[in-house]
Amino acid sequence: MPKIDLTAIAPITGSGYPAPFDDAAGARRILPLAKASGITDFEVNLVTLGEGDWSSQRHWHEGEDEFVVILSGEATLIDDAGETALGAGDCVAFPKSDGNGHHLVGGAGGCTFVVWGVPESTPCHYPDIDLLLPDARTGVYTHKDGTPY
Repeated sequence: MPKIDLTAIAPITGSGYPAPFDDAAGARRILPLAKASGITDFEVNLVTLGEGDWSSQRHWHEGEDEFVVILSGEATLIDDAGETALGAGDCVAFPKSDGNGHHLVGGAGGCTFVVWGVPESTPCHYPDIDLLLPDARTGVYTHKDGTPY
């Protein structure tokens, strides 16, 4: 496989969350590396956060593992255990169905990281807010009781 030209990949910016939850991750920038290179068995995304930007709302997946490697800069992992400072070379893992709601917040000067996982297809839970993604393949968010936004 030839070297991937990162400048040829259209970045995904912002958030797909419904209001009022969309602003928190509105400044994140994602390059979908796996999709751009034709890989379909797993996802690899290059994510850039500015200082104070959120990677997502705090969440956990029922059926998908996530693995993150910080490439540059600083971030704070916020999960059920509290706050953990992360820097270049640090790795964090989120096993499926562990119920540990998590997200990253860009530190001083922001950060860039790579996140791996399989394509989402099971429910994604957001413990801090009234939000549920029952089937990530649809991208349709609901309230926790199942009513649509």
